[in-house]
Amino acid sequence: MSEHEKLHLDKYILNPETLMYEPLERSLKTRFLRTVMVILASVAIAWLYFWIYVSVLGNDSPKLSMLKKNNARWESRLELINHRMDRCEDILGGLELRDEDVYRSIFGLGEISSDLRHGGLDGEASFAALDRNVAGSKLIATSDRLDNLLKAVSVQSKSLDEISMLSKRAGDMASCIPAIPPMDPDPRNYRFTSHFGYRSDPLGGHTAFHSGVDFSMKKGNPVYATGDGVVELVDFKFTGYGNEVIIDHGFGYKTRYAHLSVINVAEGMKLKRGDCIGESGNSGKTSGPHLHYEVHYRGAPINPEPFFDLDMSSEEYKTMVRMRDESSVAVLHKSKRR
Repeated sequence: MSEHEKLHLDKYILNPETLMYEPLERSLKTRFLRTVMVILASVAIAWLYFWIYVSVLGNDSPKLSMLKKNNARWESRLELINHRMDRCEDILGGLELRDEDVYRSIFGLGEISSDLRHGGLDGEASFAALDRNVAGSKLIATSDRLDNLLKAVSVQSKSLDEISMLSKRAGDMASCIPAIPPMDPDPRNYRFTSHFGYRSDPLGGHTAFHSGVDFSMKKGNPVYATGDGVVELVDFKFTGYGNEVIIDHGFGYKTRYAHLSVINVAEGMKLKRGDCIGESGNSGKTSGPHLHYEVHYRGAPINPEPFFDLDMSSEEYKTMVRMRDESSVAVLHKSKRR
């Protein structure tokens, strides 16, 4: 029997009564079940092929493969961002170094602490919902670096703004820095008796640090402000520095004038270089009448000797003081006319 005849007979059934082949009529239910079985078999075969492809052969599913490719692209972008931030941090580090060692130092500004510069902005809190997987950790680390970089840039920007404002007053700085002797440098009026640093205490005999310089002179010798500034302290006492004046010159500089017999200024008074602030004496702890003079920079005493020239002529010094007196009188008369 040919294949065509077999396929043809499959659609017919033999009727034993008539001994004739009659068309086979299947019910709707039978046809539906047969269709369902075919679909289920197809799904099972497809699932079997997928299982063999993934589990047995070790291949990724199409969706997982796409996710891995996207993840690789994002990791590559994060790596590029981190390389760029490395460069930015190097540049910012150079700016911070120059800022601390040069710019802020020139204008007498205090150092900015490392905690303030690199405190960060708690970037990890912004990504608290991320899982601690490899990709999530890299994203959190990159976010933290970016936050810290933004904070450091903000601090540096404010520091440069502060320096910019002070640079506009650079002309004032020259007149504020203590740069003349605190008294007329006529060698007939004084004697340099004690330098800055460790010395044998003239009263106790033990070695102690001397935070200024001493000029031995008669009581009543005029004492002058060595730079423009504001009187920060006027103190009268019988011990220690005795009667003293402290002037804040700005830009990190302050000066102290101690053991005075007379004080002509008051706290808060604005002074110009060459203004007379009082007279020398022997108040406080002294072995004789003299002027104790100190220069402080950014809160610490420094050697005052490089800040004045004792070889300055007495005539030049007196001319400067006279010009200050004439200027003060002119300002006084002008204010009275108003």
